[in-house]
Amino acid sequence: MNALISYVVPAIHVVACLFLIVVVLLQTGKGADMGAVFGGGSQTLFGASGAGNFLTKLTTATFIAFLATSLFLTWGQSRSTTSRLLDQLPPPSASAPATPQGGAEPAAPTAPETSDTAPPAEAPTPPVQ
Repeated sequence: MNALISYVVPAIHVVACLFLIVVVLLQTGKGADMGAVFGGGSQTLFGASGAGNFLTKLTTATFIAFLATSLFLTWGQSRSTTSRLLDQLPPPSASAPATPQGGAEPAAPTAPETSDTAPPAEAPTPPVQ
């Protein structure tokens, strides 16, 4: 099953994408028949009757294959992902202060006691020239 999702379905999807592009580009536009009214020749790949019916059916079948592989690939990717963003977060760090068992906030650290005499101030150093 894993090889099917990993190799076969994406290969079918890419082929369907490219084939759908080619089939759509082969179709003639709505205004292509106006040229034939004024004497322009109709040079089609599939004969004088045109390939409208054949290319329409081919486009529909290719689109159904493209849509089915898109849905299958989306379904396969959504099933394999089981991790969540919150599971990838690191655990909380131990540097956060823990509250005591009583639920009270821890006491704030007190500033060291200072004496009335201030230490001597250092003299500023002269700038170097």
